[in-house]
Amino acid sequence: MPTLFLPLSNLVRNKDSFRSLITHFKHLHTRSRTWSVNSSTPWMIRSRGQKFGPVSRRQVPVEQLTAANMCTGSCSEEDKTSWLWSVYNETKKQTQDLIPVISNNFVNPDTIFSNNEMSLQDIEIYGFDYDYTLAFYSSHLHTLIFSIARDILIQEHRYPEGLREYEYIPNFVIRGLHYDVQKALLMKIDAFHYIQLGTVYRGLNPVPDKEVIAMYEGSHVPLEIMSDFYGKSSHGHTMKQFMDIFSLPEMTLLSCVNDYFMKHNIDYEPVHLYKDVKEAIGDVHVKGIMYRAVEADIEKYICYAEQTHAVLQKLAKNGKKMFLITNSPFDFVDRGMNYIVGKDWRDLFDVVIVQADKPGFFNDRRKPFRRVTDRGVLLWDRIHHLEKGHIYKQGNLYEFLRLTGWRGSKVLYFGDHIYSDLADLTLKHGWRTGAIIPELRKEIKIMNTEEYVHTMTWLQALTGLLEQMQVHRDPVSQTVIQQWINEREDMRLRTKDIFNAQFGSLFRTYHNPTYFSRRLSRFADIYMPSLSCLLNYDFQHTFYPRRTPLQHESPIWPEQTSLGAMNIPFQNHRTKTGSE
Repeated sequence: MPTLFLPLSNLVRNKDSFRSLITHFKHLHTRSRTWSVNSSTPWMIRSRGQKFGPVSRRQVPVEQLTAANMCTGSCSEEDKTSWLWSVYNETKKQTQDLIPVISNNFVNPDTIFSNNEMSLQDIEIYGFDYDYTLAFYSSHLHTLIFSIARDILIQEHRYPEGLREYEYIPNFVIRGLHYDVQKALLMKIDAFHYIQLGTVYRGLNPVPDKEVIAMYEGSHVPLEIMSDFYGKSSHGHTMKQFMDIFSLPEMTLLSCVNDYFMKHNIDYEPVHLYKDVKEAIGDVHVKGIMYRAVEADIEKYICYAEQTHAVLQKLAKNGKKMFLITNSPFDFVDRGMNYIVGKDWRDLFDVVIVQADKPGFFNDRRKPFRRVTDRGVLLWDRIHHLEKGHIYKQGNLYEFLRLTGWRGSKVLYFGDHIYSDLADLTLKHGWRTGAIIPELRKEIKIMNTEEYVHTMTWLQALTGLLEQMQVHRDPVSQTVIQQWINEREDMRLRTKDIFNAQFGSLFRTYHNPTYFSRRLSRFADIYMPSLSCLLNYDFQHTFYPRRTPLQHESPIWPEQTSLGAMNIPFQNHRTKTGSE
């Protein structure tokens, strides 16, 4: 089995190249450093009176060094321009030398990533959501939800028949976007509440940056109009955050209806539109339309069945207790689990709870559990025990804790919705939490491509160069530096478009984490593309978060070169090295 990560020391084949790599990255990213160039030594970095090793063994041409020395004082415009471009070219050459080294550090998409240190040795009970956790759906399901909700708008809400011309647009939106209900704008917001300009859409068309800045008096979204704790637009909040994978068809439908109204110059109230689309999408679920469609053609809609079954079998063989808490109805879950695991799927779970009404399940103490028969009949007797093999509806977490005694960090619960599945469990009850992020696999594969590695490496180097050279304020220097700024902006756009042409990466707004990433890091101890990643680890494994340097800390830590700090299961690393 391949290693999940290669230690940094494996990226280079000798000490000199490894030292060069560390020094170069410090050179590119650490602040308060100045260039030190003379005619007898290679490029050096000077920081607080200390000298570091050479960044590159390539000597700078003599004429460039002369220009550099002249430009420390007064020099001609031609010399100053020549000097700046010589620094630029040398930085680019050094960066190009690093690319083969960095390209070897591919990330395995089957890795489990850690936000908080957690050992599987401490976990005795495993809990699961159903949709997009145990059961993964094909893209056909999004098309189905979009089409049904669109028809509900036309037939029941009297929306124009012309909307039938719109079909679901795969990959138009991404999860985690915010929607301004009053302005009918869909956008991506970063961890600091700043809108990523270029990702604001009205309908199917981007809104110019100047217009966005005028509407919001800048690009910052004040806290009082951001979405509430669960991402909803309520109690005066005008922003709605779409955190559910099921919300992709809803965002697309909102965009299409907005597009139709604008194209046909129809005056409409954005708040009514949002509520109508929300209700139509809700009807697809609540009225059972989606459930019946999936049950009728389950092979078309459900995928990844074998991996889920293997994970549950592994947990059962190792004596782990398991439970299921889902908002979906029993018939739908039963049909899906029969397909994924088999008719005896209930034997694997100690407790099964359906139609739980999360996140209310985690906060509302009033709803008691109710037993459901195999035929869907609701029984009226009081629940004194949660028994294996039985199915329960609704209830609340406080009663669940009382009846099971499953409290604290010995419980690990997996779900795909950062708010509805994970937030309350980690903040109020101390359970460990695992986020299932299917989009991870695609994004990691993109980050492993040569195009992405080339672009990001040079983007980081150029940013470091701009940071250091901005001190040259004269008009000649600023003309050159502005060209670099323009090049940087072009590369930033490319790194966005490579993930999604409209909204970019789920996890970053250019350099900042997205608002989605911020919530993910707060509410999930670990995260992964699918439950199948658990098959790569034994139950003694400890997940260690990487020590990401703060802005005032050194950009490369010694422990990052060690095996243990890179989250590599030992047996996997041994297999890899043994095969080389």
